[in-house]
Amino acid sequence: MCETNAKLMKYFYLLLSLFASTLAFAQKQDPEKEIYDFVGKELEKYSQSLQLEVWQEFYIDSILTHDYLALRKELETLSRAKVESSDNYVIVQDKWMEQIYSSFQKVLSPEQWQKYLKQGAGREKKARDKRKEKRNK
Repeated sequence: MCETNAKLMKYFYLLLSLFASTLAFAQKQDPEKEIYDFVGKELEKYSQSLQLEVWQEFYIDSILTHDYLALRKELETLSRAKVESSDNYVIVQDKWMEQIYSSFQKVLSPEQWQKYLKQGAGREKKARDKRKEKRNK
């Protein structure tokens, strides 16, 4: 139990530091441009590792762009509302990561999907499910 709490706290601090650095950096740079740059790098990574076809690249790009912009918007809303509970930020992040996961499953072939899961998406899904189950108790 203590190990789980330590992992959650580590995850929270990582998320919080990422969010804080993103906000600080966003003041110096256009936040949307930052997301587009991030999506471009992710798309390149997936394209190479999963050998995506052109039509799949289009869909993956659209999915990531839409969902990361929506994630950022929701996190900013929480931040402006001065929500302090880390659970709320994790819930929002999990919601959008689950959306990406579900959307990718529709676009990728079975072989690509297995590679995607092995690249860490499977572990991340299990962690999200575990957090959701814990919240629902």
